[in-house]
Amino acid sequence: MSMPSLAGRRLRTDPWIIAHRGYRTRYPENTLCAFAAAIEAGADMIELDVMLARDRRMVVIHDDTLDRTTNGRGPVGLKTLAELKKLDAGGWFAPQFAGETLPTLEEAMDLMGGRVLINIEIKRNAYEPDDPPDAVERQLLDLVKRRGLLNSVLISSFEVRLLERIASRGDGVALAFLNRNAGEPGNIETCRKLQAFSFHPNWIELKGEHVREFHQAGFPVFPYNADTEEQIRRVITTGADGIITSDPLLAREIWKEEESSQT
Repeated sequence: MSMPSLAGRRLRTDPWIIAHRGYRTRYPENTLCAFAAAIEAGADMIELDVMLARDRRMVVIHDDTLDRTTNGRGPVGLKTLAELKKLDAGGWFAPQFAGETLPTLEEAMDLMGGRVLINIEIKRNAYEPDDPPDAVERQLLDLVKRRGLLNSVLISSFEVRLLERIASRGDGVALAFLNRNAGEPGNIETCRKLQAFSFHPNWIELKGEHVREFHQAGFPVFPYNADTEEQIRRVITTGADGIITSDPLLAREIWKEEESSQT
């Protein structure tokens, strides 16, 4: 099996099913078991979040604090990777997942690299204006290149300055602009300036007219946080190119059902 690439996937016309933090309706988010389950469910891409530990190691977690998805407390950035690795990142979700740990980005790539496309979101508060040599985006790009995954990784963020910095490096990595409001003035211009691969809005504000405008400008649209049957069907009506969802299997089934009803 050949390594999946963004360019190759773009040639297909079926919807992109992107697993939001893995298969998180059934597994604890941003854990290796959630990523493995998403691959098994047939997701085209897996979305995950990266933060820095106190010792500047990249760890996969959505929040900047530990309280919601581990048995730890306080900011992620105040603990070393060794300290973070001692935490339980699965028991909060269900007892059978007790003992799941917070993965490093390296561990996540070991599992997913070459098997599925990867969307890495860099959180807005991870942006460092002084641009240190070990800034998260620098570490991330170095890792992606070392693993030979430049063609199968998409980096996304709400922080435009961070995306601009990545684009200025000229590494050729694909970028996606995140924005909660699909209709906010300047979104398309931002995507153009970044030469973005895609635009990722919150599904709640997304309308068909927005999707058409982005398509005319040449940008695929992948809305996020649509997880229920009703939400997924709503996304389909907008004409979006795919979906960032916590239930990749449900999204695939509903999309097939909708397409079958129209033929």
